[in-house]
Amino acid sequence: MNKDICETTAIHPQKIEDVQRHLLKDKDLMQLSTLFKVISDPTRIRILYALDRQQLCVCDIAVILNMSQSAISHQLKLLKMSHLVVPKRQGKAVFYQLADEHVKKIFNQALDHVMEDM
Repeated sequence: MNKDICETTAIHPQKIEDVQRHLLKDKDLMQLSTLFKVISDPTRIRILYALDRQQLCVCDIAVILNMSQSAISHQLKLLKMSHLVVPKRQGKAVFYQLADEHVKKIFNQALDHVMEDM
């Protein structure tokens, strides 16, 4: 017998009503889904990981990840469109950093979660 499956078909109306009352709106659901899709790419994860440690320019990230500047720029564009990173001009250079503390939290919480099994 599987311990994860209910042995009854009882319905709990109050719980159902509570959850249904707080379900995400379609717009919010789509934005959340898009966020997870953007984060799910290994190259973008590596970029976020690097930016969690330092503000970096495209050239630096390209060297760190052993990729072309063009490929990094493309990935940064997607991360920027999803409001996960922001550019910061310093003279002639543009440095990227994580957009805010929420992004740091999301990234580090996910990292903590996968590392706890190791």
